[in-house]
Amino acid sequence: MANLKEISNKFLHSNSLIITYLRSILSSQTASWADYIVCFLLFKLAGMSSFWATAAGAFCGGVINCIINYKFTFRAEGCDWRAVVVKYAVVWLGSLLLNAYGTEAFYNWTRTWQWPAQMGVSTDVVFIASRLFISLMVSWFWNFALQRYVVYRPMPFDKYIIALLGGPKKTEVEK
Repeated sequence: MANLKEISNKFLHSNSLIITYLRSILSSQTASWADYIVCFLLFKLAGMSSFWATAAGAFCGGVINCIINYKFTFRAEGCDWRAVVVKYAVVWLGSLLLNAYGTEAFYNWTRTWQWPAQMGVSTDVVFIASRLFISLMVSWFWNFALQRYVVYRPMPFDKYIIALLGGPKKTEVEK
């Protein structure tokens, strides 16, 4: 039992790259399930259009992911939550654009390859593979990297974000 306790303690408290990445996967999966549940309930039970149900689910998932990351994944104590929300929103928007345009570009490039068609691979499979590949690249090199090193860390420009949002101004003593 000591090994299980040590492993869980390491998972909960380590700031190593791998352990933090594993916590971010857990946070992401939790947020994704919330996204899908909200989306489905709004679509099925509330009769909302697929567009608005998806948008609402994505918004709820993003909020849940941001909160879990703030408290659990990156433990952002000392980082003003208002700055985190703005930085998270910028990264989230970038992720959306990178996934959409990246998938489109990669799919359009890979579907011209002859060998998948010669092997009987349909364009649907090429699309799914393109989407998965781009999603993984954006997840690691954009989302995780920026969240770990910018979003959930105090940055010099946080004070400008807070001031823009009408936050308290520091007195001479606090500076």
